[in-house]
Amino acid sequence: MTEERPSPYELLRAEAAAGRIEEVIVAVPDIQGRLQGSRLSVPYFLDEIEGANGSDGFGACVYLLASDVEMDTRPGYAIDAWRTGFGDFLLRPDPATLRTHLPWDEGTALVIADAHWPGAGGSPVAVAPRHILRTQLDRLAERGLTALAGTELEFLVFLDTYRAARETRYQGLTSATAYNVDYSLQGLTDIEPVVRRIRREMGRAGLAMETARGECHAGQYEIVFRYAEAMTTCDNHVFFKNGAKQIAAQEGVALTFMPKFDEGEGNSCHIHLSLRGTDGTAVLADASAGDGMSGLMRHFVAGQLACLPDFALLMAPNINSYKRLQPGAFAPTGITWGRDNRTCPIRVVGTGSSMRVEHRVPGGDANPYLAVAAAVASGLYGIEHRLELPPPHRENALADPSVPRLPGTLTEALHRWEGSEIAAKVFGEPVVAHYAQAARTELAAFETSVTDWERMRGFERL
Repeated sequence: MTEERPSPYELLRAEAAAGRIEEVIVAVPDIQGRLQGSRLSVPYFLDEIEGANGSDGFGACVYLLASDVEMDTRPGYAIDAWRTGFGDFLLRPDPATLRTHLPWDEGTALVIADAHWPGAGGSPVAVAPRHILRTQLDRLAERGLTALAGTELEFLVFLDTYRAARETRYQGLTSATAYNVDYSLQGLTDIEPVVRRIRREMGRAGLAMETARGECHAGQYEIVFRYAEAMTTCDNHVFFKNGAKQIAAQEGVALTFMPKFDEGEGNSCHIHLSLRGTDGTAVLADASAGDGMSGLMRHFVAGQLACLPDFALLMAPNINSYKRLQPGAFAPTGITWGRDNRTCPIRVVGTGSSMRVEHRVPGGDANPYLAVAAAVASGLYGIEHRLELPPPHRENALADPSVPRLPGTLTEALHRWEGSEIAAKVFGEPVVAHYAQAARTELAAFETSVTDWERMRGFERL
């Protein structure tokens, strides 16, 4: 007879009774992919939010899903905080995401919540990133399929504190290593204390690391966590970014996930995606096929290529994203695919049950829920329309002028997104309009800013 396991909230109550947990962070992923929320006392959370006296959720201002990285609430969103008086939606915690041990935040648990509108029925907020991904995963489930995903996160580490970096406007920072440390062991001596703490404390918090190593830029590091169901991977991803920055701050250093900090190598966030039947059966491989790929896999990859230019906005959402996606930056610039070919945006890797797609477009700034939703929706489009897959690119796709180009700027990506019939059909007009407005807000902020580049060129010589 199998012993019944305690529920997540029963575990939380036990940890609180033992004096190990005092507060619960209730967080919602915003449109940038950041965790935003509030700290609640454990008694209040258990009794008022999740207990017998529970409400429909915990209130949080709607502007959390309609503001830019500076929390600026420019008009133009359908959920305009100014127009509605800065009211609340309700955060409903997902108990499956509860983490009762945050080594870098003693006495604190964290749970990720979904945003719902108040009132009878409490419908989900359609533009919330987690809901957007869930919608695409539900579409997969209707076909008897489930998605597994993994993300590779790169970041740069600097020996300056975040405060010192801000005060110098992020100029003259000291990289944690002096040179390219790609696969280096000896070269990581200076960086190892802080990244070791990140690795170990993430493991103690429940994240299963697969690999970690140095990368090409000075001070650059990559951590890859074990794949999981797609929603779980995205929850782990935002949890990791939030916690890694907190650990860095405690260690007196700063790290950044921005795609291009300078003219050197950028920070990527490659996404690995595979499909299974709901019974766990591998469906992407076919040993009898010449290339080992099932017909479903071929349609799935063809869908990635067909939708990539229209959905680029969900994978590269900021102006800086496109500084990475430029020739000579060892990041994809074209629309093609290849077998184990890192010059292609869509790289097919693995054999048999490990066969999967590696999506190489997203950078470290990508919102994982949106990027994975885009990849799933693209694959479904290919499956539904039985798209034919062209031959793989076998050479350097970065140097091949015949390969169609990805959108090269946020403006171009915005135009493709807004005009996309595919996006409107698979995501719905409200989602298209919301994230188009997010891009316009980013562009407007940049267009009214004076950059260091302009001062360097124009201060004396013009």
